[in-house]
Amino acid sequence: MKNIIIGIAIAISAVACNNGSHKAAEKSEKKDDTTQVNNSKEKETDTSNKADAKVDGSMQEMVSQYLQMKNALANDNGKDAASAGNAFVESMGKIEKTSLTTGKKKIWDDLSDDAKEMAEHIGKNAGDIEHQREHFDMLSKDMYDMVKTFGAAQTLYQDFCPMYNDKKGAIWLSEIKEIKNPYLGKKMPTCGSVKEEIK
Repeated sequence: MKNIIIGIAIAISAVACNNGSHKAAEKSEKKDDTTQVNNSKEKETDTSNKADAKVDGSMQEMVSQYLQMKNALANDNGKDAASAGNAFVESMGKIEKTSLTTGKKKIWDDLSDDAKEMAEHIGKNAGDIEHQREHFDMLSKDMYDMVKTFGAAQTLYQDFCPMYNDKKGAIWLSEIKEIKNPYLGKKMPTCGSVKEEIK
């Protein structure tokens, strides 16, 4: 009888040990799975952040070149406006479309061809500042939508000139609150007002 009780106790101990080690193994497997999922998420986030950084960097370049065009036109300098227009087109080619969400990709596709065409016209017409200004008007509308969608990494102001284009008016973006009108240049440098602050 004593031997039977000892045998049962040993069997129970063995089962308990096996269950314990089995549970420990399960916990270890679950921990490994969780670690793999977390590592996978970290890699996705890291890749996504790198892609966002590339888009943000290219967008910042475009904003900078747009502002150079604006300042050149405000100073009646078609040559500098043309250089900035050509640089703008080059920066557009750096946008990583594959890293954009479906919604942002659609907005980019809707705006980019037109914006590129406007910047190309500005780049090719250093000797015709009025022609450059016509295209800057259209580029500014696209640029406003781009900045609202993709950001600019800086505070910008949407300004409005009521006199341009036979008093139909036109908008532009500026990095300063002070009005420096790119459409009327030195003739009427302060014509216009701030309509919106974009952060």
